[in-house]
Amino acid sequence: MGVLKRFEQRLEGLVNGTFAKVFKSEVQPVEIAGALQRECDNNATIWNRDRTVVPNDFIVELSAPDYERLSPYAGQLGDELSGMVRDYAKQQRYTFMGTIKVHLEKADDLDTGLYRVRSRTLAASESQDPHAGRPAARAAGGAATQGGGWPPQPHGAPPMPTSPPPGVRPLPPRPGGPGTGTTGGMQTRRWIEINGTRHQISRPTLVLGRSTEADVRIDDPGVSRRHCEIRVGTPATIQDLGSTNGIVVDGQHTTRATLRDGSRIVVGSTTIVYRQAEG
Repeated sequence: MGVLKRFEQRLEGLVNGTFAKVFKSEVQPVEIAGALQRECDNNATIWNRDRTVVPNDFIVELSAPDYERLSPYAGQLGDELSGMVRDYAKQQRYTFMGTIKVHLEKADDLDTGLYRVRSRTLAASESQDPHAGRPAARAAGGAATQGGGWPPQPHGAPPMPTSPPPGVRPLPPRPGGPGTGTTGGMQTRRWIEINGTRHQISRPTLVLGRSTEADVRIDDPGVSRRHCEIRVGTPATIQDLGSTNGIVVDGQHTTRATLRDGSRIVVGSTTIVYRQAEG
């Protein structure tokens, strides 16, 4: 059973239905959990062959209405989310510099159903500005964007590793790693856009679907749990995963298609734009 599914079952099984009201909010706790997993993946830093460090301090910014619904349970929800991050890190063989913490904060500039996730890597003895880090915003009706770390980076840029502690020398990045290709010494960045929100493709494959365990979750009743998969390559391709309603790529119903910069993918009633650029 996946980490997110176990997390969801733990919440549902809490005594006296503590989270009954929480699940009625626009932002679901399991969506936040998925965003925290992606925040770890996108900010993982290899420090040596046996250690990959990920952030351990997370701030989830919520709209005023969602914050009002969730804040009475902030302590318990934060503990459950921290436990979920710990379980996910164990599964992925990630390590932390200090205690895992998840905080909820209100952001007056966010509308209902939107949230931002910020993260940082803190040693146990450190105390820094809790507002450090680049936010990752969630599009209404879509999934959270894959967040970045600190310092801020342009949208769609590969994550920049944080500095290692004294005496630790990080491994050099592998050329042509996941989500990138090389052409004449140039890297190819790839991402998709859904409802105006960018989701960077940082792995060899990217699963899109309605399931909370999809890499990018699409909240659309016409989308299957595991609807389709984008595969990085030369060229990039998209493959239908046996979905109910199929996929349409550049106006053509298909089960598999080659993607080019600007390709339009329709799943259910959601349009996805595939983008790639060198540099």
